[in-house]
Amino acid sequence: MSASEQLSDVYDEVFNAHGACRPHAEALITELERLGPERLVAAGQLRDALFMRQGITFDLTTADGAVADRPFPLDLVPRIIPSAEWTMIKRGLAQRIRALNHFVADVYHEREIVKAKIVPWTLIASRSHFARSAYGIRPPGGVYTHIAGCDLVRDADGSWKVLEDNVRTPSGISYMLENRIAMTRLVPSLFAYYRVRPIDEYPLLLLQSLKSVAPGPEGEATVVVWTPGPANSAYFEHAFLARQMGVELVEASDLVVRDDVCYMRTTNGLARVSAIYRRLDDAFIDPLEFRPDSLLGVPGLIRAYRAGTVAIANAIGTGVADDKAIYCYVPEMIRFYLAEEPLLDNVKTYLLDDPEQLEHALGRIDGLVFKPTGESGGRGVVIGPHTDAARLASLAATVRADPSQWIAQELVQLSTVPSVLADGSLAPRHVDLRPFAIFGEQIRIVPGGLTRVALEAGSMVVNSSRGGGSKDTWVLADAGEEPALPGSPELQSFTPPALPDLRLGSWTGQAQQQQQQQQHRQRQDPPASA
Repeated sequence: MSASEQLSDVYDEVFNAHGACRPHAEALITELERLGPERLVAAGQLRDALFMRQGITFDLTTADGAVADRPFPLDLVPRIIPSAEWTMIKRGLAQRIRALNHFVADVYHEREIVKAKIVPWTLIASRSHFARSAYGIRPPGGVYTHIAGCDLVRDADGSWKVLEDNVRTPSGISYMLENRIAMTRLVPSLFAYYRVRPIDEYPLLLLQSLKSVAPGPEGEATVVVWTPGPANSAYFEHAFLARQMGVELVEASDLVVRDDVCYMRTTNGLARVSAIYRRLDDAFIDPLEFRPDSLLGVPGLIRAYRAGTVAIANAIGTGVADDKAIYCYVPEMIRFYLAEEPLLDNVKTYLLDDPEQLEHALGRIDGLVFKPTGESGGRGVVIGPHTDAARLASLAATVRADPSQWIAQELVQLSTVPSVLADGSLAPRHVDLRPFAIFGEQIRIVPGGLTRVALEAGSMVVNSSRGGGSKDTWVLADAGEEPALPGSPELQSFTPPALPDLRLGSWTGQAQQQQQQQQHRQRQDPPASA
């Protein structure tokens, strides 16, 4: 990538403002140049074929509304984060997650932050993911935000900021894990000069976390992953995590509640379930408490949850904490609950139900980003500088009609990392980062995360559902830490075989076969006495 291809108004993580390679990326660029465009193109073709064969796909909604299944797009240039930077990120995320967990507990119990007049109760109660049914429930272990995936961005000055909090049903962890496996097979020589911290312990950490909060005798916890079903766009991830943790993947028809206890139907009868990692929203969980028309839910599950006989991750009602309007108050939450100053800043955000902030934001509508507060996955987001006047006029009318359902944010000039184009050349593309944290007896943050990348030149839309891709994220190890691949002289002199001869073997195991077996496994209805 030449210096002329760099974007002058953004922070590039590989090249500095003068076009010189940053020290931590010198070996990477040297090796990419050695591989050359032809080998990178061949590696990309093999990647796509393997991803489709193994079912590592994602549903893409096209401009005309059609849904297309495609291989999950992995760019072959990794993103490198030096150890010192990661330490700062990790501490800031752990601080934020602790505060959010306190907030959710407070919302459904004492409401001290409301009494202190820091967060308005009218705002909390009006959020789409505020769950009145969760009032007064103490989840097992006192943990609400078991799995978190906060989105981070790097501004033009290189500083890290939190763009969004995802503590409801954050997705993407399976793609992070598969990206690492794919990179070690497709371009192994890139690892030769780096000590990269491993990420493959995530499924074990998740299982340990769920067991640590599961009610019942220690060592006897039964954990399941609950999926809405194969039609869900992230079904691959649900099946992948269940397989990696060695637990059952279940749907609503597999679960039943008897005497305020949740059970799983098996060929040997009913088996008690202690912890559920659910991958569907609150509204569909229990038709007796939420949507009565839900066909995805389990009648009576909230009753069992209220009785404390089953842990649900993330906890019911946690979505109130990742509402985009609530996001504005997280720095104050940190000060209120932890008596600490925030280590990671928010992006400058405007609450549009405040008349003064509303007028300010609409007066700069062509320079800000507008987001509906209750949506996720980039749905409904309007980037002012990239939107025509007619659409902005329509947006202004929509926002004025119900400003409480919108926020506006300053446009962050997302940092860039070189990416491989169709011809094998490199060009800068905008990226963000979703690190993943697990909260059980303690908070554990996987060293890396899912780097999402905008695949079109100049675009800052990185969401997978809207055409974005991903990168393997390398957190460099300090001396003495165990790397994913050691930077040994043998590996440094390694020459990869011709790409068409690569064989991944049991790369993802038998994910598709297992999914089919689980879908069609024999079920036995509970006896009348159950």
